[in-house]
Amino acid sequence: MKIGERDIELAERRASQERDAAIRRAQAALTGEGSRMCRSCGDPIPRARRAALPSATTCIDCASEVS
Repeated sequence: MKIGERDIELAERRASQERDAAIRRAQAALTGEGSRMCRSCGDPIPRARRAALPSATTCIDCASEVS
């Protein structure tokens, strides 16, 4: 299997997205803010959960699995 420019571009884009997400999570952790996206599954954290627990970094389903 030959790796082409498109494959490299996709890999670079994915790495950039993952890096940006990690930076946002780190910034949120430093400021005590939560996240809009679940750090475990990547799904959006509902507005009601973020309002009730502004520091939430996981959705209710993922938080329940940990508990």
